[in-house]
Amino acid sequence: MRSLRALERTASTSRVLNLIAIEAESAHRPEYAQHPLFKNKILNTALIIKHRLRNDDIYLFDEARPTATKIVIPFDRQDLGLGGQSVFVGQRGWTDVLIEACNASGDMHRDLSALRAIDALPSLDPFLLREHLRRQGLRVASCYFALSPADYEAMQGFVTMEIAKLIELAYRDVGGIGRAHAARLVEALLATDVDERLEPLRETLVMEGDSFKEGVFSWKGFLYYKWMLTKLWPKLTDVGAEIGRIVVTGGRDAETARYLDEARRRLQGGIMVERSAILRTLKVYDDAFDNLVDNGRPQVFRDFLLRAPELFLSLGERVGVISHISSFWRYRFPEGEALTAHIDEAVDIFMDFEGGLSVPLLS
Repeated sequence: MRSLRALERTASTSRVLNLIAIEAESAHRPEYAQHPLFKNKILNTALIIKHRLRNDDIYLFDEARPTATKIVIPFDRQDLGLGGQSVFVGQRGWTDVLIEACNASGDMHRDLSALRAIDALPSLDPFLLREHLRRQGLRVASCYFALSPADYEAMQGFVTMEIAKLIELAYRDVGGIGRAHAARLVEALLATDVDERLEPLRETLVMEGDSFKEGVFSWKGFLYYKWMLTKLWPKLTDVGAEIGRIVVTGGRDAETARYLDEARRRLQGGIMVERSAILRTLKVYDDAFDNLVDNGRPQVFRDFLLRAPELFLSLGERVGVISHISSFWRYRFPEGEALTAHIDEAVDIFMDFEGGLSVPLLS
């Protein structure tokens, strides 16, 4: 109940898609009604959460998995503290449970397809969520994605600088290209569909069909995360320091006090471990890209793109963990306000953060 109540006033994050908040903000917009995320109105005002499975959740699934997509349908949208009915995408019998919870009398095929597409993603980062849904042929209004036009424009600028050498390499046989032309090529790379505008890149990399499309999508993910991390690292440094300074109130026994002290150190160390793992994965991309543009070895970058979907999922999991830590901490402890929490809340927060950091992922 504390967790749901905490979500009542917050918008979406990389771990939470708050469709109640989106309805409150955007229900008056024509696009909200024309292109909803879910056609079922009950489902379209639910909470979608990337949930790290606990021991008492694992039995619900036929296959082992570290995370799942949790759907929470509140009993009362005006008071999330009253709780709600929940179901995981992919648990045994989940479609029947969801259809009953949504009082669905019509065809739910489109909504179930959207949920499966969301479940395939490592996090709910808005750029990747938007692009992935579009790739699945699902047209969804822009109000469902928290990435602002300013952020998208900033990312375009970042990608332009990131791949400037590649653009020059791929298009060296068609004469010089100006800044406007380069911007259009970046837009083509960030677009939903891989079309003829990227043909020179495909030829340079000697790739075909679906392998090129999948590689480009994962490449966009790497570029998005690189851009996102330029903003996240400074915030995470501040959060790590604040974890060490937070004042915990309320009575506690010796075991709980010891847990808090040890958890602080583990979290601060764990965040640094995640950072190192993320940087190692990004270095795989950087080395492959440098081999392409500096050493004229497209085969190395081609091999990277073929492996990119696997690396991208690993990277997404790790970035999702630290993004959740950073965003939730700053939501709960805004800058300039007292770093104080009751013992019960502090333990909940620390256990949640540790649960994310403790799961081994690919690197």
